[in-house]
Amino acid sequence: MDMDLGLAIAHHLLIFGIFGILVVEHALVRHGMDSAVVGRLVRMDRIYGLFAGAILVVGFTRANLAAKGWDYYTHNAFFWSKIGTFALIGLLSIPPTVAYIRWQRDGTTPSDVQVRRVQLYLRAQLTLFMLLLVFAAAMARGYGQ
Repeated sequence: MDMDLGLAIAHHLLIFGIFGILVVEHALVRHGMDSAVVGRLVRMDRIYGLFAGAILVVGFTRANLAAKGWDYYTHNAFFWSKIGTFALIGLLSIPPTVAYIRWQRDGTTPSDVQVRRVQLYLRAQLTLFMLLLVFAAAMARGYGQ
């Protein structure tokens, strides 16, 4: 297997992995959660963070060393839109992470208001993932040059 294919596979698996984690987090964040659910959320969110870091490493390695090369990406508006969207998803992941850690540390059940707030952040991230996929598909086909 060549490097380009290996990096592409890793990149896609990580992206789908992080999306899956968001879906599961969204399903778990509910009114009346107990400490066991909060503990699962904290563990899943750590994996989310590891996957996000790995996506950046694999993605930029792929952009620099793989088939199309860095020049292809630096001049592509959809590449930068994809990077910006991923950064925004990352920023939107901070409040839920902080909430999960606080809920675990305090040993409290989150209030309905806290649950709704975290659900909004998770839904925003999931919605932006759709846009991320649109940008990736357009970029891969040469749009945005």
